[in-house]
Amino acid sequence: MMTEAEKLDAGLEYDFWDAEVEARKLHAIAGCNKLNALPATDEAAREEAIRELFGSAGKSPSVLPTFMCDNGKNIHVGDNFLANYNVTILDIAPVTIGDYVMIGPNTSIITVGHPLSPLGRRRHLGQAKPVTIGRDVWIGANCTILPGVTVGNNVVVAAGAVVTKDVPGNCVVAGVPARVVKQLENDVEETNDDC
Repeated sequence: MMTEAEKLDAGLEYDFWDAEVEARKLHAIAGCNKLNALPATDEAAREEAIRELFGSAGKSPSVLPTFMCDNGKNIHVGDNFLANYNVTILDIAPVTIGDYVMIGPNTSIITVGHPLSPLGRRRHLGQAKPVTIGRDVWIGANCTILPGVTVGNNVVVAAGAVVTKDVPGNCVVAGVPARVVKQLENDVEETNDDC
């Protein structure tokens, strides 16, 4: 028989009030509290706290206060990552983010959902799906990225957008739900194809 944490990791429905699952969240809360308590001007200490909290981070990660997450170790970011003020990453499942990504203030990246059934919600069920964000992505302020979404390379997610499905590379998406509103040219030297 699988534990609730094993169900979670396998992408199955799990009880989010399970003690082992809850321990991951409590560990993340402690790591977020440590990071958020550091002065925004102490870049070296903040980078060290980011590296302790995240599963992996490339060169020069920057996360401004107040940052919250559900696990921390499921967050993997590339080089020159920036999370602006009040970003939340509910990383019950892995969140993988490429190089040169900027996330605007008050944005949420969510990997967990709950049943439409009230009985399922009363049973504290959740189900997690990973989120992948390519490189050279700018996510504007007040955006929401929902579970299971992949965002391609060289994408701009306009402020206030709710991304409910995969986004191809080299475009701007906007709206609720987000849809492609403009194609973008890739003007960097390295190949920057769709994810």
